[in-house]
Amino acid sequence: MLITVAGFKGGIGKTTTAVHLACYFSQLGKTLLVDGDPNRSATGWSKRGEGDNFPFKVVDLMQAALYSPKYEHIVIDTAARPDQNELEALADGCDLLLLPTTPDALAVDALLQTVDLLLTLGSDRYRILLTMVHPKPVKLAQQAREALAELPLFDTEIRRLIAYEKAALMGVPVYDVKDRMAKIAWNDYEQVGKEILS
Repeated sequence: MLITVAGFKGGIGKTTTAVHLACYFSQLGKTLLVDGDPNRSATGWSKRGEGDNFPFKVVDLMQAALYSPKYEHIVIDTAARPDQNELEALADGCDLLLLPTTPDALAVDALLQTVDLLLTLGSDRYRILLTMVHPKPVKLAQQAREALAELPLFDTEIRRLIAYEKAALMGVPVYDVKDRMAKIAWNDYEQVGKEILS
């Protein structure tokens, strides 16, 4: 399976999503994470800490052609703000284009622009994931769900938890972090993985 994670806005949990989906799929088969973001966030994350902290290989976009035939599952972390040509290539070149968004109005507006562009291109292989959702019940996430009600949206939401920041700092997946919420954080991405496969 080839999953591309893309977004029109930075700071929406794109790399966190790519890393943890690669963790999930690595339980099912040999998995590759392709770091196509100029910031090289996934690569930087993988190099922090000691030893092989990820259960999958991380390669640069330029290395993808060489490595990808050897892997069962591929997750691609892309640059933020793809233009129309890039978005068309992304949508056409994967099994699922995963679009993370935070529930705030600016991020949802940027996401809706992306969806309009995808609809113009005739693409329907995309799904929206609400990320960085405040764990306490607030209206923001509900309002975002209402705004996105007619679109393909994951049932699972990724909660806003410090455990993810600790994981990135330590260079490990969230399930390897010493934090009381780490198990809950990992469970969110496990549920997303199950939804992708269902």
